[in-house]
Amino acid sequence: MDQITLNHGSGGRATQDLIQEIFIEEFDNDILRKKEDSAVLDTGEREKVFTTDSYVIRPVFFPGGNLGKLSLTGTMNDLAVMGAKPKWISCGVIIREGYKISDLKKIVHSMAETAKNQDVKVVTGDTKVVEQSSCDGIFINTSGIGRLLKEAIHSDKSIETGDIVLVNGYIGDHAAALISARQDFKINIDINSDCVSLYPLIKELVNNIKGVKFIRDITRGGLATILNELVQNKEAGIELEKNKIPIRDKVVGLCEPLGYNPLYFANEGKFALIVKPEEAQRALKIMQQHPLGKNSAIIGQVKKEPKGEVSLRTEIGSTRIIGMLDKEIIPRIC
Repeated sequence: MDQITLNHGSGGRATQDLIQEIFIEEFDNDILRKKEDSAVLDTGEREKVFTTDSYVIRPVFFPGGNLGKLSLTGTMNDLAVMGAKPKWISCGVIIREGYKISDLKKIVHSMAETAKNQDVKVVTGDTKVVEQSSCDGIFINTSGIGRLLKEAIHSDKSIETGDIVLVNGYIGDHAAALISARQDFKINIDINSDCVSLYPLIKELVNNIKGVKFIRDITRGGLATILNELVQNKEAGIELEKNKIPIRDKVVGLCEPLGYNPLYFANEGKFALIVKPEEAQRALKIMQQHPLGKNSAIIGQVKKEPKGEVSLRTEIGSTRIIGMLDKEIIPRIC
């Protein structure tokens, strides 16, 4: 079918196929082939990291944040998970004719406050206004440059049997908050998005843990999808322990009647971490002692089987395969 569908924006299998078959094949180069959220650039001094992202979230204002805050923290997090300190951000804005200037001021103020709090500068940008029929509100693109703290944390690093998987807290809050905020769902569960910059916690891990194998922020496609991306075509798999994954009861309660799986829910303030087994308890302690990780947990382990797949061990000891997201759950989540 020669058409783009909402599934192509899910962050799951359709997204990966689209990126590979069109963008990577056309733009092919050694940096792009790594399929990272950020590019590590050799500039002749300490390497810099570069990333870009576009934000089309609906609604623009949601419990725990808004489009402006999200557009800054999302791009900063893509830099942070590579082991880089976010430094400079660009801001490109597409605004619908007739959009409220008062709402635009709120969005930009939120961006400014977020940048100031993280010692980041918004240094360049662009503004376009389009006809009412061309856009339903406001879209933002932010690009960012960061400086590596040490060496880059690449997702193609070798993971080994016995490596430990951790998360820095409750998963699924962002998607749950968006569902609650949308009028078409008519559900109110009183939950906030976890939209936040993760750099302060990641900095502590990078500076104090020697055996960091992988860090990735858990956004579109959720925890299950990013771990599937990691082990795809590798000689190892990941086994998760269902009863160890931190998920709020209210998120589980939201998912059950709607037929959703919170392992595929987007987050904007959570990351998955894989470390050497001898570093797991130290990493967990660092995370739990930080405000951004007080609900952190060890949730799984790298295993020999099933190769290239993610499995979930249930409370009764059975296991089942958790594949990559293959269809859109909630469009315009970020």
